[in-house]
Amino acid sequence: MYEDHYGLSAKPFQLTPDPAFWFDSATHRKAMAYLGYGLAQGEGFIVVTGEVGAGKTTLVAHLLETIDRDALNPIRLVSTQVEDEDMLRLTAQALGVETHGLAKAQLLAEIERRLHAVARGGRRTLLIVDEAQSLGASAIEELRMLSNFTAGGHALLQIVLLGQPEFRERLHTGAECEQLRQRVIATHHLEPMEAEEIEPYLAHRLARVGWKGRPDFTTDACSALYRASGGIPRVINQLASRAMLYGSVEGIDVLDKDVIDTVVADQAGDAPARAPVQPTRLHLAPDPVPAADADPLLERRIAELEARLEDQDAALRRVLQLLVDWVEADSPAAARLRETA
Repeated sequence: MYEDHYGLSAKPFQLTPDPAFWFDSATHRKAMAYLGYGLAQGEGFIVVTGEVGAGKTTLVAHLLETIDRDALNPIRLVSTQVEDEDMLRLTAQALGVETHGLAKAQLLAEIERRLHAVARGGRRTLLIVDEAQSLGASAIEELRMLSNFTAGGHALLQIVLLGQPEFRERLHTGAECEQLRQRVIATHHLEPMEAEEIEPYLAHRLARVGWKGRPDFTTDACSALYRASGGIPRVINQLASRAMLYGSVEGIDVLDKDVIDTVVADQAGDAPARAPVQPTRLHLAPDPVPAADADPLLERRIAELEARLEDQDAALRRVLQLLVDWVEADSPAAARLRETA
């Protein structure tokens, strides 16, 4: 809806990862360098970790767009707390094996057979496992064993593990990861974006959808976005999208710090944290509040609530009007009227 108001071809801050919106931040540039180095080695494990929303999925999507498909056969798994045989079954299925009724030994044989078939075609298989922090110890061990498959002294399978920070800690200190650590040839932790990257990040994503200067995120808005998001791309996208919706409803082209503060408060429910409950002595006959003190307080509170309801009602009316305008603009009847006009 707000993209129509600002004359954009699509939503610039959608949450679904899209390699078309790839932004070359400092930490993502380093990650691509480590991935490139690791892939050039042709063996072992590459590990990339980062907070939720740091851009791991977007990183992999960008990687898959840049690799040479004539040299690599990428397959991808999303881990959901699987163990040894489940991991083998998922890997076999990704390689095109019909796994129904196969025992573990048969799964291993089929996986090796498929890897050899890919290698005979001049390609190496690249297995990408997302949500690696959910992998059980036995699943990690099976992945390590799969990395042992070779032909002519060359590895048939290389593995990229993507995970949250707890996987990084587990990899460094976990006893069950000792042998895996010895196979890791490159690792990188995605850091949050820097404060000075927020403004070019917004401009980059807006430019991808035909931005002509509307809306304008001010410098103080970018600073507010950085403080509120901690530099996490997904949170930046959420807040920027909300700010654009707010701007379209209010008819604002310049989105400043006040707009960001408003949407941050709205996202947080605009409710202050409750003070901890303190034990109090029970008074069976409390002193009544004098009417002279209670009435002004009650009247002021009612007036505040009424004013807030009026503001919300006005905002809702503007949203409904935007929806009506959008529906009418896209309706077949409206299109016919424009054609005959």
